[in-house]
Amino acid sequence: MRLSGRVALVAGGTRGAGRGIAVELGAAGATVYVTGRTTRTARSDLDRPETIEETAELVTARGGTGIAVRCDHSDPAQVRALVDRIGSERGGLDLLVNDVWGGDHLTTWDRPLWEQDLSAGLTLLHRAVDTHIITSHHALPLMVARRRGLVIEITDGTERMVDELLNGYRGSFFYDLAKQTVIRLARNQAAELREHNVAALALTPGFLRSEAMLDHFGVTEDDWRDAVVKDRHFGASETPAYIGRAVVALAADPDVMSKSGGSYSTGELAKEYGFTDTDGTRPDFAEYYRGFLARSEQGSPTA
Repeated sequence: MRLSGRVALVAGGTRGAGRGIAVELGAAGATVYVTGRTTRTARSDLDRPETIEETAELVTARGGTGIAVRCDHSDPAQVRALVDRIGSERGGLDLLVNDVWGGDHLTTWDRPLWEQDLSAGLTLLHRAVDTHIITSHHALPLMVARRRGLVIEITDGTERMVDELLNGYRGSFFYDLAKQTVIRLARNQAAELREHNVAALALTPGFLRSEAMLDHFGVTEDDWRDAVVKDRHFGASETPAYIGRAVVALAADPDVMSKSGGSYSTGELAKEYGFTDTDGTRPDFAEYYRGFLARSEQGSPTA
């Protein structure tokens, strides 16, 4: 229970990485405010079945205190009310995880900017970037006041990984812009928060076995390896718990300020901190994909 007494806000904790992070924070003893738009009585436009109440219950079941609060993080008034509640109930905030996304169904692949739906692209940016700015704007004063805390911006791919493995581009104009901007948000916050002893960094999972991804392949967590025949890279995937354990390790690190401003992956942090995925392995998708590209260049039939 390394984080007993700590208070965390996981913005976008309904499913996927957000749920994995919230649950692992609970397993470490933290109090976790879980926010999102999908509840047992109302779904978001994503129309997924997972709810913030379920996530909060999983947090509590693992030993923490889970508190579900419906919040649309694109609405400053709702975010301000959420942060005021945290301050009133807990007296402060130790960890903010900005994981709001909701852009999968708005992403267009293999089409240039001028052939994309502009409204969908701008909505994606609003959900993936503006929500993070709004949440940090209201939440950071709780950390600055106590001169301690950590902000983690969840993205897809570190700058180095994208440059090295994807020729600097994630394959879709608005998607790439959103994920790259989130990394910059972490760097900018780190610059402004350093004098207040508050750290900020960006964190990416590898190939995430989220609920939506499992559904996409028609498998469950029990038989997920059956999907490798459809996508060979899925064999190097990881559970949402893996990024959750990365967040716990960062939040418990007394020297986390040394990482402020950087972008990190679950795979590299697992090696540094010694945590594993739920099956005891340490997936490192960047390392795996680097090897895949090398084999492809050599013309290996197993690539």
